[in-house]
This record gives sequence, C-alpha cells and structure tokens, in this order.
Amino acid sequence: MLSGKEIIRLFPEPLRGRWQQVAQEKDRILEIRLRSLRPVMVYMENGEWYLEKSGGLTQKPHKAYRLPREELQQILQHMCRYSLYAYEEEMGKGYISVDGGFRVGIAGEVVLKPDGAVKNVRHVSSMNIRIAREVKGAACKVMPWLYENTRLANILIISPPGCGKTTLLRDIVRLVSDGNPWAQGMTVGLVDERSEIAGCIQGIPQKDVGSRTDVLDGCPKAEGMMMLLRSMAPEMVAVDELGFRADILALEQALKCGCCVTATVHGASFEEAFQKPFLAPLVKSRAFGRFLVLGKREGKFLVEQIYDGEGKILAEEVPCSN
Repeated sequence: MLSGKEIIRLFPEPLRGRWQQVAQEKDRILEIRLRSLRPVMVYMENGEWYLEKSGGLTQKPHKAYRLPREELQQILQHMCRYSLYAYEEEMGKGYISVDGGFRVGIAGEVVLKPDGAVKNVRHVSSMNIRIAREVKGAACKVMPWLYENTRLANILIISPPGCGKTTLLRDIVRLVSDGNPWAQGMTVGLVDERSEIAGCIQGIPQKDVGSRTDVLDGCPKAEGMMMLLRSMAPEMVAVDELGFRADILALEQALKCGCCVTATVHGASFEEAFQKPFLAPLVKSRAFGRFLVLGKREGKFLVEQIYDGEGKILAEEVPCSN
C-alpha cells in the first residue's frame, strides 16, 4: 500500500512542507507534472489540479505555483542522490528510477552520441512523476479465465493509456509466480524495460512480483527475452508494451521454446490488435489464447472483455480488484 511518506521523500527536505497536502491524496494521485517556470500540475482520478504556493490544491490556473528553475534542479538532484553522473545512462532513456519504485520521466536538452543515439538529457526542464501504485489482488477475478485445462494460456493485454495495464500485468505475474487456486507456481522471467513493473532499485524489486520471478531491469524487451531464455529457463515470460518487430521475433522464439507469454500493447479494442502491422501475424496465427481488453468506468479500472484465441467473448466487465 502506497504511503504518504513515500511521496514526501521524493522531494528535498526543505521543500517537503509544500507537498504535505498532495501526499494526503496518495490514493488518488496518478501523476505530478513539474515544468520549469510553469504551473505545477497534479493529475488525480477526479481530474487535473494545480499546486498552490502554500501547498493547497486548486483548479484555478491563476492560483497555481510556478516552479522556479532552481527548485526543479533541487528536486532532480535529490532524486539522483546528488550524483547526476551516476544516472546519466538512465537519463539517456528519458527517465530515472527512484526509491519506492517510482519512475520519473524527464525532458530537456538532448545530448547525442557520435552515432546519433541519445547519450543524455541535460538542462532538464520537465519532470513527470508517475505514482507507482501496487494493487495486490487486481488480477484475482480474471485468473480463472486465463487457464485452459490448468495450463496457462498465452495472454495479450490490450489497453488505452492510463487504464491500469501495468498494474494488472504485475499482479498476473505475482499470482502465476506464487501459485493460485487454479495452478501451482511457475518460474517467471520478467523483462522490465522501464522499471515500472517491479520497480527495481539496484536490481532488487520494490514491488511484489512473486517468489519465483527473475527480473531483468532496464533491459530492452527483445534482448531481455532472449537473455532470459538462454540463462533462466522461465516457464512464463512477461513484458510490457510491445511496440517493435524485434519484440515480436523474440516473443515468437519464446513460444517455440515452450514458454507461456504474457504481454501488453496499447490499443482500444480487440479489433485494433489485428490492425497493428508488427502484431497482426501473431494474432492471426492464434499464438495468443486470451485477450484482455481494459477500460475505465466511473474512475475504476476493469477488464471490459476477455476473448479466447478465436475471438469468442468469454467474459465481460470483470473488475480489477480482489
């Protein structure tokens, strides 16, 4: 369960007083947006809010606190443990991972390597603190639909942004790894490219991803899946946000090795999965036995439909809660 102290600790001690009220809203916060010389914005389940200089929250833009450039740098230095150099490689990917399993996106002036690849982001001007919220039991009600005669199906979670796909994936991994009423525990290989699922700090998961789960943190999905197959002998491989042909090729290799696969992809419907050029061949070949389409109703996440591999609806409106 997320605590207000975890949010407070994101900020340097001299600034913490301003964030006390925000921390009290811990159960509703989704993101905190910090932009140099512009209003501080807090996104919650009930809408968009502005931070006042006093620490209050308002929906009136003219009362918003405009963040001084120096204060943004203070926060960045604190999150990087006062060693930006140590975080250079991670910042080059557009984010930093901080204690508590939070991921903080950054934007600013990009520094390129000689080959044109991104080396680092300096003069950071924007930060997006995505609040990592662990919801144990989020997958309990969907688990009975994920097995075919006690064998775990290959699962594709289809979700628009902000509908809880990473939260659901994390809990599926936990329940498959630890075991559940429908099957014994399995060895899981988790590729956590953006440190969002397990929330690793120095390689150690801060979120509960199960006792039989091995995590490759900060590793590209395609390379990570192949590394796990070669070295850790997983019975299930899990990845978030398929997006490239290389991801699919690695996923196909995992299937050939007899692994179950659980993955997520951005999309609004089952039909949309067929329209993604990199994904369509795998979907049409019925490599996946279950499709979970996520949505949001009245501020709560749910699985709108569960399909089998042939496109038949097995269940509808399954809540993501225990």
